[in-house]
Amino acid sequence: MIKLQNITRLYRSDEIETTALHDINLSIGRGEFVAIMGPSGCGKSTLLNILGTIDRPTSGAYLFDGADLAKMSEVKLAQHRARHLGFIFQSFNLVDDLTIFENIELGLLYRGDFKGSRRKAVEAAMDRVGIAHRARHYPHQLSGGQQQRAAIARAIVGNPDLILADEPTGNLDTENGAQVMDILHGLNKAGATIIMVTHSPSHADQATRRVDILDGQLVSSVAQVL
Repeated sequence: MIKLQNITRLYRSDEIETTALHDINLSIGRGEFVAIMGPSGCGKSTLLNILGTIDRPTSGAYLFDGADLAKMSEVKLAQHRARHLGFIFQSFNLVDDLTIFENIELGLLYRGDFKGSRRKAVEAAMDRVGIAHRARHYPHQLSGGQQQRAAIARAIVGNPDLILADEPTGNLDTENGAQVMDILHGLNKAGATIIMVTHSPSHADQATRRVDILDGQLVSSVAQVL
């Protein structure tokens, strides 16, 4: 599904050149659950941004089902994100003045090619994460765990091929973090490919593969027996 070939990302200012990623080679198969770990500043968020086409590599190829996204136009990349990717963020990123239903529906409004009933799709996504009873509430009326479940519903409402999760349990207590991990496991078992950046070794150990990054370089990629 995904193949990164010699991915390098440089950031340049007038006097300084910083290497965020250096010569990353990584393949991820459809249906995997991959955890990316490393200390702060190691490049894991940069890698996730490249996987999500939010950032472009300075050099190298990013193949997604055979197409090199590193060479795509911004218009085509926007279409790719809307059709194939779902994003889950540590800070939830819900829109304060929209209801939970409307926040989740945003995941479909960006897709001009969505066919079928948006209402049914949103209701199905809410049911999957257990927040259907909060559809008419606003984000500030929900707990952190409920907000993250709403964010997950927004990410999955369009049935994306790939879910990218950036510290999805980082702002949650232990119980709510475990609930989010259970949801991610359920999505993975249903066929979703998940790539998760995390600082939590216990959560990383729940993935089917753990990738470790240090100083912008991939230092290990190990399949795990669950």
